[in-house]
Amino acid sequence: MNFSRIITLATLSLFISPAMADDSNTTASAKSTKASAYSIARGGRLYDKWFKENKTGTPDRANPSYPQKGHYKGKKGADWRCKECHGWDYKGKEGAYRKGKHATGTIGLQNAMNLSTDEIINILRNKTHAYSDSMLSNKDALDLANFTKYGQIDISKQVDNKSKQVTGNEAQGKKYYETICAVCHGLDGKDEDTPPLGQLANDNPWEVLHKISNGQPNNEMPALRTLGKQVTLDLIAYIQKNLPKK
Repeated sequence: MNFSRIITLATLSLFISPAMADDSNTTASAKSTKASAYSIARGGRLYDKWFKENKTGTPDRANPSYPQKGHYKGKKGADWRCKECHGWDYKGKEGAYRKGKHATGTIGLQNAMNLSTDEIINILRNKTHAYSDSMLSNKDALDLANFTKYGQIDISKQVDNKSKQVTGNEAQGKKYYETICAVCHGLDGKDEDTPPLGQLANDNPWEVLHKISNGQPNNEMPALRTLGKQVTLDLIAYIQKNLPKK
């Protein structure tokens, strides 16, 4: 592990004001005493790619519940990823995945915020989702349930669905990017490990928001969830309009 590239959340917390730390901008407040910020963020990484986050390895069979005609059926575990059916915006067929190669006709997760974590875990274990103990441990299932209930972030009012441009303060975003993100991604957002950030943010701002908020599965990238929704929007607005797409 390259410790010179790591920015821990503990270090970042020294710079978070009470107003910035307020997570009330999420669609469901993450203030439950049973759901830590760590658990919610880890649940977000499991939602992204659970078999990488928990190191269980890529599933060796197709997901039986993923539509037979779906574009990603049986492709290297892609059909087992939560995001592949429910989308990066968590709205399923009502959101960005309503059409195109990612469309599956699956419902979104908004109603799940009204369920208890036990009810969500039961859904993860049912015949439709079929996540066994060997896939998701009890801790994994709880973290994923905590993310589903407390961690969804709605930016439908801050992003234009046609242009995909995000409303945010570019000047503020520049400050956050240059003092946090550039350490690993470089000032131009073109590090060797990912496609250009300018390209990613313009193609899929919902995915970029999810990863900024929760981090990358099994990766040293920090989760910036506790900085608040507005910080993330400012970051994306800056990246979209100022970093190269190629």
